[in-house]
Amino acid sequence: MNEIMVKDEVVVSRSHIEEIRLQPQNRLDLEGGEWLQQQLKAIAPRRYKTWVIDFSDVEFIDSFGLFSLVSGLNLATESDARLVLCSLRPSARLIFEITQLDRAFNIFESYDALLTTLAISESVVPALEVA
Repeated sequence: MNEIMVKDEVVVSRSHIEEIRLQPQNRLDLEGGEWLQQQLKAIAPRRYKTWVIDFSDVEFIDSFGLFSLVSGLNLATESDARLVLCSLRPSARLIFEITQLDRAFNIFESYDALLTTLAISESVVPALEVA
């Protein structure tokens, strides 16, 4: 696994799996949401398969933060990428559940759980029936 720090993001590349990890800090509010939108717009042309937003350092999220995430989800879809969230703290998870955005996003308990799932999904090869 190769990890390259580029400003506030980590690029991870393993065989066919290629994702980029963004780690917002402290608050995903107006300022943090604008930072996130700028980062997502910057990575859109790079064609990563999976965009990971790691919430392990986010203590607070408000409507501006939610708006930036929904905008990012739309941008990822337009870019043929998958936007996933991981390591949400209980207060942030509650906001996702109340707003029912937990149904729109793929949310993983931790970054390690996400990597395990990505590795499994990449290694699963459909069986071919031989007649």
